[in-house]
Amino acid sequence: MNRPLLSLTGRLTCTDAAQMLLAIDLLSEHAQLTRAEPGNLRFDVAQNEDNPLVFELRELYADEEAFQAHRARLYDSRWGRESHGIKRDFSRTDPLPRIRAELPYDHAGISDMLNRSFGSTKEARLVDMLRRDGHLALSMVAEAAGTIIGHVALSPIAADFPALALAPVAVHPAVRGRGIGGALIRAAQETFEDHAIVVLGAPEYYGRFGFAPAQLASPYAGPHLLATGCQGLPPGSRIAHAPAFAMI
Repeated sequence: MNRPLLSLTGRLTCTDAAQMLLAIDLLSEHAQLTRAEPGNLRFDVAQNEDNPLVFELRELYADEEAFQAHRARLYDSRWGRESHGIKRDFSRTDPLPRIRAELPYDHAGISDMLNRSFGSTKEARLVDMLRRDGHLALSMVAEAAGTIIGHVALSPIAADFPALALAPVAVHPAVRGRGIGGALIRAAQETFEDHAIVVLGAPEYYGRFGFAPAQLASPYAGPHLLATGCQGLPPGSRIAHAPAFAMI
């Protein structure tokens, strides 16, 4: 990644109950507006259980430019105008993404990221159904500062040869073009080097990972049906994706 992510963690401390009530009022709108910023990846706020005058915050931005756009927006917001008396204590880091297998607590974060990436709930429902049916051969995430920013899935394909479907592949819109999607695809390929992998996608993008047009008998047959590891197969070899693909 040529532009580092920017993470903020810290706390807001109120002086008394009146300021606490003001913070509660302001933070609801502040959180909603911040999460709607195109460069924001995370904004979590929680009132401390032991000391209700303290609010814990975790924020993640696509880069320095996104954070500065966030700060510029604050000048003309209720939070910016009315929260000056609340004490701030924050630390800043530039976290690096890491790729790992999904864990049970990732499911909601994966769904949210997929919805934002594709602008619909279709892909998130596909992953949920594959998981429910036991058809997620692989589900990996790109994570930074505890936030899901990318995802890739592989599911079994019925065929006369070991084969998997690559779908979906997604990266949060705020951090596209930084190699995260490519890293996820390569990680999936390295995990199943002995399998053919089939994807429905743009040849100009997937071609860089070794995918080529595949002459396979499938409801998805056409110029966008691509595969790796299918060399030597007779043209027209039949494949069938997991049932979830036909249900979305």
